[in-house]
Amino acid sequence: MSAAMAQDRRPGDTDMHRRQRGKNLFIAGFLLLLVVIFFALTIVRMGGYG
Repeated sequence: MSAAMAQDRRPGDTDMHRRQRGKNLFIAGFLLLLVVIFFALTIVRMGGYG
């Protein structure tokens, strides 16, 4: 029975891999947010009001 369950799972689909994937997605989102904030601050500081 456990062999049949193991075949249903994809490689790298353990709980540890899922946690690591979630952590990686969180860090990627955080870095993207920082980039957007720095971009917005740069535009405001340079006076890009059109």
